[in-house]
Amino acid sequence: MRLTSLLVSGMLVAVAALLIACGVIPATNAPSATTAPDMAGMEHSTMSDTSATPYDALFIDSMIVHHEGALAMAQQALDAAERTEIRQLAEAIIRAQQTEIAQMRAWRSAWYPDLAPTKGMQMDMGPMSIAEGNTPFEQRFIEAMIPHHEGAILMARDALQKAERQEMKDLAQAIITAQESEIAQMRQWRQEWHGITRSLWQSSLGAA
Repeated sequence: MRLTSLLVSGMLVAVAALLIACGVIPATNAPSATTAPDMAGMEHSTMSDTSATPYDALFIDSMIVHHEGALAMAQQALDAAERTEIRQLAEAIIRAQQTEIAQMRAWRSAWYPDLAPTKGMQMDMGPMSIAEGNTPFEQRFIEAMIPHHEGAILMARDALQKAERQEMKDLAQAIITAQESEIAQMRQWRQEWHGITRSLWQSSLGAA
């Protein structure tokens, strides 16, 4: 009986191997050569390929995220700042950047209705939040918002050179003009209120 069982088992293995070789039964144990690329494609299926994405879309996606960081910091300033000047600056930032976000979203919907979210410009945006600490809130706000603005200026200058649509170039110039002015004002306040002329945070624009 034992010999008969072994012979039957051997015949079944041989038949199965023959069927696999003929393609009747798929070889499920062998890994597919396309498995890894397919999975990688699935992981990024909702993210547009940056190399093939219009520059203006990359700028919009980056600047919206950047502006949202500024809005969060400005809202925190409305809640925590003691000085009227900082509260007024925060209100101005909220008004201007909410308007710009709404405009950029409208452009994106009109120009790129079928484009998936992109990875953006992949540029340094600067701080996206106000640091915790024991120093006065106004000082911490300024130390965060100056390099944050500088990040926006870097992106805007890039857009002046690379943007495809005039609307984007006009927006970039408006961002540069407004935020350079705000940086100058914050640096003046930082020196007058805290005796600080330079920031510890160094941006690619130079010392803050």
